[in-house]
Amino acid sequence: MSAGLNIGVKTSLRQAVIVSAVSIAYLLVSVALVGFKSDQLVLIGIYNALFYLSPTTRKFITGFSIFVVYWIIFDYMKAFPNYNYNAVHIADLYNLEKHLFGINFNGEILTPNEYWRANGNTFLDIMGGIFYLCWIPVPLAFAAYMFFKDRKQFLYFSLTFVLVNFLGFIVYYLYPAAPPWYVEYHGFNFIAATHGNTAGLVKFDNYFHAGIFKSIYSKGSNVFAAMPSLHSSYPIIVLYYGLKNRLGLANIFFVMVMFGIWFTAVYASHHYILDVLAGILTAFAGIGLFNVLVKRVKFFREFTENYQKAIK
Repeated sequence: MSAGLNIGVKTSLRQAVIVSAVSIAYLLVSVALVGFKSDQLVLIGIYNALFYLSPTTRKFITGFSIFVVYWIIFDYMKAFPNYNYNAVHIADLYNLEKHLFGINFNGEILTPNEYWRANGNTFLDIMGGIFYLCWIPVPLAFAAYMFFKDRKQFLYFSLTFVLVNFLGFIVYYLYPAAPPWYVEYHGFNFIAATHGNTAGLVKFDNYFHAGIFKSIYSKGSNVFAAMPSLHSSYPIIVLYYGLKNRLGLANIFFVMVMFGIWFTAVYASHHYILDVLAGILTAFAGIGLFNVLVKRVKFFREFTENYQKAIK
């Protein structure tokens, strides 16, 4: 019994040292790369609190470390703007969108974004804002539900989610692309370090006298990362695992959110239809790649099995 307790104490101390070291390292690297932000202390505080609170919360935050890693990498992209590595696509993407999906309005060919900018209404402004607010809460809520329902499916969903993001990040650097609102405000001229913009979502903020989307887009990592639209990827991953786990009526909600986000991405001038289509393809590619990795790559399969044991 004494030996067993000693082993347990040693393991706990080792874990505590690792968590503390990683927390300090994260803060130091973050300050060096992107500067100090209060969000960093909040993340460290939440992580450590859940790690030490109870065995269940420790397993919970260990599982959700997948999302923490995603967020940290996304944040660090600010230090390495994609426009430093490849030319930003502005006019060519705009013209291709107009060529493929242009709408004749009052004798002029408009992109779908321009059409909806001229023909929007309050109902669509409100519904679009509600749908767009779902892009992160719905995947995280789904992940939390799956954590308590089926740890294996939780892990598969989480890893697929991050893999899809990594694929999207690769495209961001290979094909930097300006969003539709950039053309509206800046034309076809490239302006490095352009700040994020709420675009059409400002109507939602104004209607409710809130700065919800203003706060969100002020923290964006890179304006020139519109292709693919990962906002459009996320609901597909949720729906895929919702169908896979036979969640019934919840899947109808996921379908509604999916189409709502796709429409709003264009309606609010945050993405072209081409960006949305690229996001859809990225989701399918990520899901397919994950299934291949977990079935055919021994190292990856063993990694997922060991991770699953750690959070059981």
